[in-house]
Amino acid sequence: MFQTLANAWKVPDLRKKILYTILLLVVFRFGSIIPVPGLDKDVLSALVAGGSNSLFGFFDTISGGAFGNATIFAMSITPYINSSIIMQLLTIAIPALERLSKEGEEGRKKIATYTRYLTVVLAFIQASGLYAALQASVAQTGFLSFITITLTFTAGTAFLMWLGEKITEKGVGNGISLIIFVGIISRADDGVKALFSYMSGKMYSFGSIVAVVLFLVLALAIVAFVVLINAGERRIPVQYAKRVVGRKMYGGQSTHIPLKVCMAGVIPIIFAMSILAFPATIVQLFNANPSGFWKGFLELFNTNSWFYAIIYFLLIIFFTYFYTSIQFNPIEMANNMKANGGFVPGIRPGRPTSEYIAKVLSRVTLIGAIALGIVAIIPIVLSNVTSMNIGIGGTSILIVVSVALETVNQLESQMLMRHYKGFLE
Repeated sequence: MFQTLANAWKVPDLRKKILYTILLLVVFRFGSIIPVPGLDKDVLSALVAGGSNSLFGFFDTISGGAFGNATIFAMSITPYINSSIIMQLLTIAIPALERLSKEGEEGRKKIATYTRYLTVVLAFIQASGLYAALQASVAQTGFLSFITITLTFTAGTAFLMWLGEKITEKGVGNGISLIIFVGIISRADDGVKALFSYMSGKMYSFGSIVAVVLFLVLALAIVAFVVLINAGERRIPVQYAKRVVGRKMYGGQSTHIPLKVCMAGVIPIIFAMSILAFPATIVQLFNANPSGFWKGFLELFNTNSWFYAIIYFLLIIFFTYFYTSIQFNPIEMANNMKANGGFVPGIRPGRPTSEYIAKVLSRVTLIGAIALGIVAIIPIVLSNVTSMNIGIGGTSILIVVSVALETVNQLESQMLMRHYKGFLE
């Protein structure tokens, strides 16, 4: 990876793109310290006290602390993520959008425009919800205060969306992913502080030092495991029959269908986290000091409880299957292969092929779902066993590693394109 970055820096064109990307990411970090007028940050800081495994804690993590500090980028890019997910689902459910997605570049541009509009709407709704929940922290309540705070939050999200699109267009890598990546990395110092705090609490005993060393070794193993599941894929061989058109012969080549082990990415973890955090979040917003039944309810949904870990793991498996089924259609794949004269060796074209692909996909998805679940609950298990709260969850690790791999692969692809261009000239 470092060799790739060094080689890319030597190419003038790529060096300009890298500097452009870094400049816009610096703008993002500066915006993360500009406060929202008329809002007390202490209330938002209390909401993220549950750590990165809570919903508000996750927002604070991907925003680089902007949520907890009540800055203009407090909502980060989450409305855009939600908007993109909704548009993907609507593209499957609404035939007009499905046809639009198949119209090539122009169709994708129109869908991107709809996604931007939906992002602004969702950002305003989310900002309004935050304003209603944070009435105690508003200096002067009223219509003017509502408009000022909600529009500031909404404008911050819209500006981040613009930054991400500019990075994607003129920089290196996916802009939205890099913004989330930088936000998570900027919180790494909290994890280091937590480790030193844990050792100082144990008076730097031999046992505490060994526990920290074992934790660091385990963290490296988790990163290697995430790289493995991100790069892992099951290849289904495909053979195309030879056919003669006029005086030319087409087909006859062999290829494969790559089924990624982690096809759904981090979406299942985000869905599962949102569902589990929703009940406890509602209780906390309407009852600041719960007691009796509601206190026991919150303890049951505590992000460090074993009950939470088990339900979290099962929901990740469910949503991995759900999202993969939306993304990949074995029947459509089999029909396209049959129409182009392709077949899986040993499998009849048509329905038998779709059933075979679905069977292989189900097995591969199960491995990916279990892997995602393990990565997601490891921080919870470590917190219960060692009493360390490092503030970095499984979702953060997955995002950081995935974005780093994606960015390096794009740099390698661009350098390869320039190599072939020079060779042809």
